[in-house]
Amino acid sequence: MRYITSGESHGPQLTVIIEGAPAGMPLTAKQINTELARRQKGHGRGRRMQIEKDTVEIVGGVRHGKTLGSPIALVIKNDDWKHWTGIMGIDPIDEEAEAGMKRKISRPRPGHADLNGAIKYGHRDIRNVLERSSARETAARVAAGAVAKALLSEAGIQIASHVVEIGGVKAAGINMAVAEIQVKSENSPVRCLDPDAETLMMEAIDKAKENGDSIGGIVEVAAEGMPPGVGSYVHYDRKLDARIAGAVMSINAFKGVEFGIGFKAASIPGSQVHDEIIWDEENGYTRRTNRLGGFEGGMTTGMPVVVRGVMKPIPTLYKPLQSVDIETKEPFTASIERSDSCAVPAAAVVAENVVAWELASALIEQFQSDRFDVFLENLAAYRENARTF
Repeated sequence: MRYITSGESHGPQLTVIIEGAPAGMPLTAKQINTELARRQKGHGRGRRMQIEKDTVEIVGGVRHGKTLGSPIALVIKNDDWKHWTGIMGIDPIDEEAEAGMKRKISRPRPGHADLNGAIKYGHRDIRNVLERSSARETAARVAAGAVAKALLSEAGIQIASHVVEIGGVKAAGINMAVAEIQVKSENSPVRCLDPDAETLMMEAIDKAKENGDSIGGIVEVAAEGMPPGVGSYVHYDRKLDARIAGAVMSINAFKGVEFGIGFKAASIPGSQVHDEIIWDEENGYTRRTNRLGGFEGGMTTGMPVVVRGVMKPIPTLYKPLQSVDIETKEPFTASIERSDSCAVPAAAVVAENVVAWELASALIEQFQSDRFDVFLENLAAYRENARTF
């Protein structure tokens, strides 16, 4: 499977085209809207979340609640478009209108794609960059991930996300099944499983907002039910953990990824890193521990997939940093667009959905079929073979 997104932050809509979903898979707008609503929640979100109430319209590839096997087309309308029709209009404008446009931007903001994107594409109006590089695009990615989650659910695979750190406040390590994580994280304003840390995280977010600053954090995604051997050791670009790492890193503001114990493995001996293999008649091969986060050699081990991503503080600050005007070359303090003081809880939902996409895509590649029922049969046969191998 693959997908492509289109649309700008203040344009008329976001569009998603998904190719490769098998025919006959149950899918409704309600399933996608559930994920979109989850992305908009979280303590520390800004005013944009009060403006947009994201809902999807399925405009192709689904009939009577089931996929057709043809490309799936999804549309998410931008409610704020009505206030931006002049600035973000599609039709050409003359030089006089362009010169009089009050919202032309020549001042790049540190930490954003503004300057690099303007140089790359030759844009003198930086709005052409920031409209697409905006995290608004993650709504489209969550919509695609919701389709993937529909497939995973039917395949007996559960996935959840939660926040393990915000602004230096770390949650206590809590061992929970994915089903329990789903419930507890959903009931937390910061998607944290540790009630004590939750309170401190919210205080840290409020303090950052009062100071005109922003804070980042770490999110964790866990998935249960993946069979062993999904992915490949044969080619670098088919290693599933590498694909997941790339997907998580592609989320706006993410700067690091780890699996299992991750970077801790650099400081402890191998005997405390690798997972011993055990076998029993009911379950087949499993691991005594899951320090490697469900991966060996670029393939799943059958243990839960556990991946964490580091999100930097959002770079749009209410006490702006210094930059340089690309027209005058004069220094200035960066302009302010609407911003969140902390978007880590929402980023957890985005991470969950991009991981879901990579897992579903890898399953479709390995157990190929144009029909969803045959895909499920192929997957079930493989699971049984792996259990009795």
